[in-house]
Amino acid sequence: MSFVPKQIVEEGAIGSDKNNLDRLPPSYMYSIIFKDIILEINDDDSKSMNTLVKFCQKQNISETQINEFKHEYHDRSPVYWYTKPMFLYAMLNCGLRSLDMEAMCKLGFFIRSLHLQLEQLHQEQSASFQTAFTVYRGQGLSKEDFQNLIDSKGGLLSFNNFLSTTKKQKVATSFVQGTLVRNPDIVGVMFIMTIDP
Repeated sequence: MSFVPKQIVEEGAIGSDKNNLDRLPPSYMYSIIFKDIILEINDDDSKSMNTLVKFCQKQNISETQINEFKHEYHDRSPVYWYTKPMFLYAMLNCGLRSLDMEAMCKLGFFIRSLHLQLEQLHQEQSASFQTAFTVYRGQGLSKEDFQNLIDSKGGLLSFNNFLSTTKKQKVATSFVQGTLVRNPDIVGVMFIMTIDP
């Protein structure tokens, strides 16, 4: 997650003025540049899969999960794999949140596939939504990130990862509560987003 202070947003550093780009937080710039690069790379899925498998083995991921992903990857959609309770969701989001370039590069082919499927789903479903609606995201933040969030009120908040949201506030609340039980040093946050098609 990247925070761009309100002052920088108001002064137009996010626009086309290249003289102000050096005032943007590096994490914001890295995430934008990475996204642009990773979505343009056109590589061999089988080679990339083998590279990811080797990386996962070094991370002590269960061999059963690795084999399932490797052998059944093309039988299921990227959204299926992203939402399946296995190593992929945590590895991907941890890598994106922390801007871990090694993990993000190893997962690059999957990030592209997931991004493309989400774009396709958006195109297919966007006509169904004529009016604004609200979605919720419950998330745990470190105390440092929470303070940065407070300090950047009125600024730009840029998520570096894919966001799972729900239309049901109760679901998002229970997610935050579960996170707090597992880690009491985390601050629970509810993001309330209005989607205006």
